[in-house]
This record gives sequence, C-alpha cells and structure tokens, in this order.
Amino acid sequence: MNKLLLHYKRIADWLDCAANYGAGLLLIRLLMAYEFGKAGMGKFNGQNWFGNVQDNFIFPFNLIPVDISWFMATWFEILGSIGLLLGLFTRFWAFTLIIISIVAISGVHWPAEWSSLGELWEGYRITPKDGSGNYRVPLLFIAMLIPLVVAGAGRMSVDSILARRFLK
Repeated sequence: MNKLLLHYKRIADWLDCAANYGAGLLLIRLLMAYEFGKAGMGKFNGQNWFGNVQDNFIFPFNLIPVDISWFMATWFEILGSIGLLLGLFTRFWAFTLIIISIVAISGVHWPAEWSSLGELWEGYRITPKDGSGNYRVPLLFIAMLIPLVVAGAGRMSVDSILARRFLK
C-alpha cells in the first residue's frame, strides 16, 4: 500500500509542477488558437455571409454594418489566435473571443424557436437538427477561454516573460 501511495505522490508532485508552469493553460491556448485561427482564415478566404444572420446578432452588434462586422470578426479571430499561441495579451484576446463566441451563438447557433428549457436544451448539440440550434461548440469554447481570462496565459508565455522583465 505504501508503494502505491508513493507512486501517487510522485505523480501528484509532477502534475503540480506542470500546473505551476501553466501546462494546462498552454494546452487550452494552443487548442483555442487553432480553432479561432481556422475560423478566421475561413472568413478571410471566404465570402461574407453575415448579411444572412445579422438580424440575429445581439445588440449592439446587430447595428454594425455587415462588412465591418465581417472584417472585425475575421481579424479578431486571426490576431486573437496569434495572441493565444504566443501567450501575448492573453486576457484581452480570450475576453474578445468570448464576445465573438456569444455573438456567434446569438447569430448562428441559437435555436430558431423554443418555449421551454427542454426545447432550449435540444440546441446543446454539435450539428443542428430541425432548427433546434447547435450552440455546444461555442459554449465549450467560452468555457475554455474563461480560465485564460481569469488566470492569464501561465508561465510558458510572452505575457509571463514581459511581466518578469517589466513588473519586478
């Protein structure tokens, strides 16, 4: 039994060390950088389809001209993914990408109609079914971005290097 506890303690110590260096935050940053970079490049290389959904955007984003919304979403996703990849201005980019995700849920992923929590819950899926929505992925993105807003990028980041250099 003591050997089992000793192995558990060694694993826990190793995981604590990895956590102190921000390994979990780094993995979240890399995954979110990939996802938002892919979305931003898709917009950069694609056609502006925001005109089809702009009326669904939450206020005040529904008032912004479609071309400006498309430009902002494209470049915030591309620059935000670079920022997350490097861990540069991580809290700002994570917060910005949360806003983009909320607007995306309201404009594209929210159920067309629902009258009960049960019907709303049907939208917690990856692919839409009969107008029930598909807000699962952007909601998971928001959940992954929140620790980056709260904790920052971790020690394996440009943010950490800059803080050690200039905030001694």
